[in-house]
Amino acid sequence: MPFDFDAPTARAGTNSVKFDARSAVFGADDIIPLWVADTDFAVPPAVSDALVRRAQHPIYGYSMAPESLYQAMIDWFKRRHDFPIERQSIMLAPGVVPSIHAAVLALTQPEDAIVIQTPVYAPFFNIAASTGRRLVENPLRLRGDRYELDFDHLEHCAREGARMLILCSPHNPVGRVWHRDELRRLLSIAAEHDMLVISDEIHCDLVFEGHTHTPLALLADKPGRVITTLAPSKSFNVPGLGLSTLVVDDEDQRKALAKVFASLHIEVGNPFSLTACEAAYAGGEAWLDEMMRYVEENRRFVAAFIQANLPEISVMPSEGTYLLWLDCRILCQSRGWTDRELKHFFVKEAGIGMNPGITFGKAGSGFMRMNIGTQKAVLLTALESVQKALLQADR
Repeated sequence: MPFDFDAPTARAGTNSVKFDARSAVFGADDIIPLWVADTDFAVPPAVSDALVRRAQHPIYGYSMAPESLYQAMIDWFKRRHDFPIERQSIMLAPGVVPSIHAAVLALTQPEDAIVIQTPVYAPFFNIAASTGRRLVENPLRLRGDRYELDFDHLEHCAREGARMLILCSPHNPVGRVWHRDELRRLLSIAAEHDMLVISDEIHCDLVFEGHTHTPLALLADKPGRVITTLAPSKSFNVPGLGLSTLVVDDEDQRKALAKVFASLHIEVGNPFSLTACEAAYAGGEAWLDEMMRYVEENRRFVAAFIQANLPEISVMPSEGTYLLWLDCRILCQSRGWTDRELKHFFVKEAGIGMNPGITFGKAGSGFMRMNIGTQKAVLLTALESVQKALLQADR
């Protein structure tokens, strides 16, 4: 069936963080919101239909995950990613970030070093501090317009005693989809230094044509080297329902995680999140394929507009996700702007709400993250507003 991704859906007034927090975050509620990483697309009909059916039952009591949910998930990752997941390896959790926190608590010791690769998803910075671990940054290396893993520095981090690496794959915000040879080298370093890798693969389904996501666990030398975090939230636009998966192949690691889950009273019995997750994996494939074609057109449209009309801004080549990494360093240099002033320009002069790159770490200074998971008409309005604001600033 056709899906109309050009059709707008009114989100203001629905307690949407992306829309209803604009005044608190940006100081005005008429800002064009291109920030929070959810999309403005109606969910797959299979998901909304399943939720309506579940809502029609008038009791929403304590719930358990049915075996059909596990099977839908197993079938999805085998079919889409050639990733065989064993039923006993699946641990459900109420979100990727809480599950990573739990893994840190269960599988490392206080004062152990945790490596993150910056610029990276902002909540990763809090994981070490909130668990009493030490944060070590292994910044990505920017060569021209392409980000690469810095293996020499990663090996240095491992030699210095880092016990865990949190990998973002595909990477948020820079949009890299890591190649197999890159992942193999990363795993080689991890194996040599007995470093556990938590691979956050929440964006694994959002990969553009010509690129392939490789689950890191497929390349691991033994069970227990890699723990994978997955979720339907980005793929099917259901992040507010808060269900994710840890794939943990090692039994001792599962037992350790289960103890932490029990101590924190982590529950995954929300009847609506369970229903939506199963429906998405079982019936959302055609919708996802169409959505990604639409987002890829948005990516090309934004890149072409910026190249033609905004020469002081460039779009870093993106291989996946619906997030674009905008290089505004020339714009800042030519005007003497700080990161604070860069954000002020986009918000106060252009009326656009995006994520400042500096919030993803020092390596993000001079960049902005743009969410293109919205209608093309919204993106055109936003880009024309930036163009107009720059022309006025230059007068």
